[in-house]
Amino acid sequence: MKVPFFRPSLTDAEVDEVVDTLRSGWLTTGPKVRRFEERFGEAVGAPHAVAVNSATAALHLALEALGLRAGEGVLVPTLTFAATAEVVRYFGAVPVLVDCEPGSLNLDLEDAERRLSAPAPPGDVVSRIVGLIPVHVGGVMMDVARVRDFAARHSLWIVEDAAHAFPAAWRAARGDGWTRCGEGTAAVTCFSFYANKTLTTGEGGMAVTSDAALADRMRLMSLHGLSKDAWGRYAGGSWDYQIVAPGFKYNLTDIAASLGLHQLARAEVLRKSREEIALGYEEAFADVAEIERPGVPENRVLSWHLYPIRLRLERLRVDRNRFIADLQEAGVGCSVHWRPLHMHAYYRETFGFRPADLPVAAREWPRLISLPLFPGMNAEERAHVVSCVRGLCARHAQTTT
Repeated sequence: MKVPFFRPSLTDAEVDEVVDTLRSGWLTTGPKVRRFEERFGEAVGAPHAVAVNSATAALHLALEALGLRAGEGVLVPTLTFAATAEVVRYFGAVPVLVDCEPGSLNLDLEDAERRLSAPAPPGDVVSRIVGLIPVHVGGVMMDVARVRDFAARHSLWIVEDAAHAFPAAWRAARGDGWTRCGEGTAAVTCFSFYANKTLTTGEGGMAVTSDAALADRMRLMSLHGLSKDAWGRYAGGSWDYQIVAPGFKYNLTDIAASLGLHQLARAEVLRKSREEIALGYEEAFADVAEIERPGVPENRVLSWHLYPIRLRLERLRVDRNRFIADLQEAGVGCSVHWRPLHMHAYYRETFGFRPADLPVAAREWPRLISLPLFPGMNAEERAHVVSCVRGLCARHAQTTT
C-alpha cells in the first residue's frame, strides 16, 4: 500500500465552480475573488480581506504596508518555512531569529525578550527591532494575549504567519469565548491556500486585517500599484488608471477563488476529518515508548494541518533520516517541519549563525517527522501508517541487557 503525505479533498462542487468560471469568460481577478474575500473575512471575523496568490505575497504586502525599512529588525522564529524570514530580507531588513518552545515548537517569547535586550547574531547590523511575526506551527495557536502584551510592551507591530492556522482558535481559559485566528489577533494575519493546506486554491493566500488603511494599501500594491484593477476597468468602469506606487503582481485568479469558495464552505467538515485522524494517531501511539506525540493542548481549536511526532532517539538504534527512509520504503509518505532557518546555508553564511545559537530548535528538528494527515484518508491507509510506525519502533528499539 502507498499512503501519500497529502491528497487534496475536492468535490464536484469545486469542479463545477471552476467550469462555470471558465465558461464565464472572466478568468483572472474578478467577481469570484471578491466573493471569496468577503466570505473568508466573515469566516475569521476580519472586516477586510485581500486575496493574493500565496501566503508569501500576503506577508510581503503586510510588511510593505506597515512601512518596514532597510536595517530594521523583525523577530522571526527559526523553526518556520523560508517565507517567514525571506519577506523581511526583501526590504533589506533583518530577521532576528528566535528559538522555539520545547513543547509547542512555537516561538519562545522569553527568548524573544533576550533577543530584544541583546540581539545575538545578527544584532550588530540591526538599527532597531520594529515587529514580530509569530507562526502557529501545525495550526496550534500561540497564546494570543501573551503575544499582544509582549508586542505592546516593546512597541512592536504583529504580522501573523497563519499559513497552518485556518480554521483555528484560541481562548485564555475554559469558559472564555473563542478568538478565531485572524479575528483581530494581529495588525495583519496571513493565510496560505497551498495544495496541502486545510483550505486549498492550488496556490493562493489571504491577508486579513481590521485596519482599512492597511487593507487598501495591500490591495493597491497587490496589482502593480494601479489605481484600478482589471475588473473595475473592464466590467463597466472607466478604462483609465494611474500607477500610484511601484507594486507587485500578487493577485489571485477567479479560477483559484472558485476552488476556495467551496473549500471554505466545507472548512469545518475538513477540519473535523483531520481531527479524527489525529486523535486516532494519538490513541494508536499512546503506548509507543520510542516516540513523543504532539498531544492536544487545552483551550485551542486546532486546524490539524500537521501531525508531527518526535523520535526518542536515545531509545532507537537509527536516526530520523533512516526512520523516514524506512517509512518511505514501506509506502508511507512523510515530511519534516522544518530544518531551523539558522541552520540553512544562507543564514549561516550571511549572519554567522551556529546551531548552538538557538539550541532548542537545533535539538528538536532531528527528531521531527510529520505523518500523513488529510481529509478522506481511509481506514486502511490510517492502519497502514500506524502499523508501519509501530513496527519500525519495535524493529529499531534499543535492546537492554
